[in-house]
Amino acid sequence: MPGAARADDGTATQVRGGEPAVLMSGIRKSFGGVPVLRGVDFDLARGEVHALAGGNGAGKSTLMKVLQGVHPADEGTIAVDGRRVEISSIHDARAAGIGMVFQEFSLVPSLTVAQNIFLGAEPLRRSRLIDDRAAVAAAGAVLEEMGVDVDPRAVVGDLSTAYRQLTEIAKALAQDARVLIMDEPTASLARQESEALFALIRRLAARGIAVVYISHRMEEVYRIADRITVLRDGTRLLTRPLSEITPEQIVEGIVGKALDGQPVHRQVDGAGLGAVLLQAHAVHAPPKVRDVSFTLHAGEVIGLAGLMGSGRSELARALFGIDEVTSGEISVRGRRADLSSPRKAIAAGLALIPEDRREQGLVLEHSVADNLLLPVLGELRRGPLLHARRARERSADLIRRFAVKVADPARPVSLLSGGNQQKVVLAKWMGTDPDVLILDEPTAGIDIGTKNEIVTMIRTLAAAGKGVIVISSEYPELLAVSDRVLIIRDGTIAGEYSREQIADEEFLELAVQGATS
Repeated sequence: MPGAARADDGTATQVRGGEPAVLMSGIRKSFGGVPVLRGVDFDLARGEVHALAGGNGAGKSTLMKVLQGVHPADEGTIAVDGRRVEISSIHDARAAGIGMVFQEFSLVPSLTVAQNIFLGAEPLRRSRLIDDRAAVAAAGAVLEEMGVDVDPRAVVGDLSTAYRQLTEIAKALAQDARVLIMDEPTASLARQESEALFALIRRLAARGIAVVYISHRMEEVYRIADRITVLRDGTRLLTRPLSEITPEQIVEGIVGKALDGQPVHRQVDGAGLGAVLLQAHAVHAPPKVRDVSFTLHAGEVIGLAGLMGSGRSELARALFGIDEVTSGEISVRGRRADLSSPRKAIAAGLALIPEDRREQGLVLEHSVADNLLLPVLGELRRGPLLHARRARERSADLIRRFAVKVADPARPVSLLSGGNQQKVVLAKWMGTDPDVLILDEPTAGIDIGTKNEIVTMIRTLAAAGKGVIVISSEYPELLAVSDRVLIIRDGTIAGEYSREQIADEEFLELAVQGATS
């Protein structure tokens, strides 16, 4: 870490200028009487990239939201550049030079990229009216520096989740923050886009900007960060330079026990696959999906790999009846199926776990139990009302089966950690007992232990005779679960590989880039 000396426990004690860029001491925060942060200390040096890790619900995002002014601390102090500050709002944080890229987006879908980037800080003409042309030009400059090809005039609601993430990053950078908090910034990015982000972070750190990098991806942490702090159950477990700690030690600290490493693929004998569950023939769903044909067997997991904007998510949406299929044919269990709406897709035995759990997978203001029961309300009716006892039993069973950590199922699902929210989405749709399960970025933004649970669950579902389609930008996980991998490029299938044909992640990366022979 440039310009910093460390104490025995890895805490930065001196930095250029003599004081840490940020020093948080004894931070406590509770919600509804439930403690989330229990006296956490955290420091950040100028020009440092400091990773913040922990299991889902450990308090990482809450600690940074205290620093960003989203949640006021119940106790504790914050100093920025050696001066104690009171941060009770996002405006206070911005005035202190702190910007945050939220895991859950803070964008307005109906506004353009440029309008979102400068929302609340719009450039003005002499007449005091907003200068939209200047905003577009300035937004374009920020996006160009990031290496992102996004039209600043595009409406955010029309963008994919990955491009929304990049807009969120641009919004924080445009505020000239001296401290930048990034909460799972690569969760929705393909590898090429992640590489561009890493290069940007290095440039920012070289300029003296301090970066907090929250991530569950150990490979990223070791590539980009100087130190790491691990939280567990709302307390600081350790702070260490990454040169002095192994990935295995970090994972054990996060999970509370040793794991057996990355999930390993269990090869399925092709002759042992079941009947064809789903078949797509020459499917078109403009503007992204063009002439897609493939089959999915019972007991098989197909992985979809491709760059951001390649059409992976759009194919999933077309199969589930969200986007209109204008030509081609889709068959389920050998019969042509009408999948023109999600309702009809569900009736045909399909389920979709969308890429954005908060926007597309959950009703955030409703309870955990209500979210779990949404797809099966028809089964729980007793006349015009719900059968209360059966509803309680069904939600309790799903919470138990999918190990959702929630003290009270009546609590709003918005209060759960990201990993537990994802478990609710999975449990909700598995409660319909689908034949075909489509998962779009199922492990984005969740901890290592939960990722292993989801990978195991996918293989278990396939072993039980389900057909599974997995879209993922995380190649180790894609290779761990997939029996075949389809390469999606420009909305069509550009290549198909059995798992044994894929030697390693590098081969898959080259295939995605179109560089394999």
